[in-house]
Amino acid sequence: QLQLVESGGGLVQPGGSLRLSCLASGFRLGSYTIGWFRQAPGKEREMVSCISSSGGWTTYAESIKGRFTISRSNANNTVYLQMNTLKPEDTAVYYCASGCTVSRVGSWGQGTQVPVSS
Repeated sequence: QLQLVESGGGLVQPGGSLRLSCLASGFRLGSYTIGWFRQAPGKEREMVSCISSSGGWTTYAESIKGRFTISRSNANNTVYLQMNTLKPEDTAVYYCASGCTVSRVGSWGQGTQVPVSS
């Protein structure tokens, strides 16, 4: 069964950091462009960052540029999202999926919750 499993979320204070992981199970992640997405309470799901299969191309939402960094280890079958200088408005459930466009994602995993609060 092909799936992506998110982990690494948790309560963090404003200004803090977290690293999220997206582990592929049942397939080799290295052939796919992978995106991180998030859904805040009462808001639509949005793309946060995306990375090409080789890691040579990345893109970021304007709201997190300069604070978040996406990376990948195809050897470990994992994509990461390093989140620094977290703000309360970053509070959301974070998901990873194949591709960069919300509407083209066929199915979503459980996600990992990131509450940013003092």
